This record gives sequence, structure tokens and C-alpha cells, in this order.
Amino acid sequence: QVQLVESGGGLVQAGGSLRLSCAASGRTFSSYAMGWFRQAPGKEREFVAAISWSGLRIYYVDSVKGRFTISRDNAKNTVYLQMNSLKPEDTAVYYCAASPNYKRTPGEYDYWGQGTQVTVSS
Repeated sequence: QVQLVESGGGLVQAGGSLRLSCAASGRTFSSYAMGWFRQAPGKEREFVAAISWSGLRIYYVDSVKGRFTISRDNAKNTVYLQMNSLKPEDTAVYYCAASPNYKRTPGEYDYWGQGTQVTVSS
């Protein structure tokens, strides 16, 4: 079992930055790939970024490449999403998730956090 708790969301102006954190419980955190997803009102949950258990493999959706950075600290059981140059279209609830495999689809993830709201004003 892995329990995930996101934090760091908030309201920011376009062009600003936020850093999301996802704290995990459980001794097996380091064996899971981690992903960030987001869901805007009326839209499906969208993949944002994923990082392998070792941190050596990372993947981003095209719309955030060059602006967002995913990282993890296995000693702290935490995964991060640094978001720079934020745009109004980045507004969504952001979720972290854990998967035994390095994947990009929500169905491949076994554990989910409760989400944190990110709102970018224009």
C-alpha cells in the first residue's frame, strides 16, 4: 500500500511558478514509478509527467516540456513537480500517482493522491 498526499497548489499569475510536492507513505516508495496528472473542469484526466523509480527515465507531455520538471527524492519518499512559466491553460487539479511500471496512462497507476488545485490567472 502506498498513500499519497499532494501539496503546493494555489493561485498564481500567468508566467509565475509553483512547486508541487507529493509525499508518500510506505517503505516501497522507491520501487514505484511516479506520475503527475491533471484534470480541468469538464475534461478527462491528462498525463503530465512521469519518472521511473531510479529517476533515470523521465517523460513529459509536449505541452509542458521546457516548463515543468519532475524529480524525486527516495530518501524523503517525495516526488516533485516544478512548474515554471505557467499559463492559464495549466489550470487544473493536479494528482500524483504511483505505478509499479513506468507508464503514461492513468489506468496503469495503482495509487492516487487526493489532488491539489492549481489556478493560473491571465
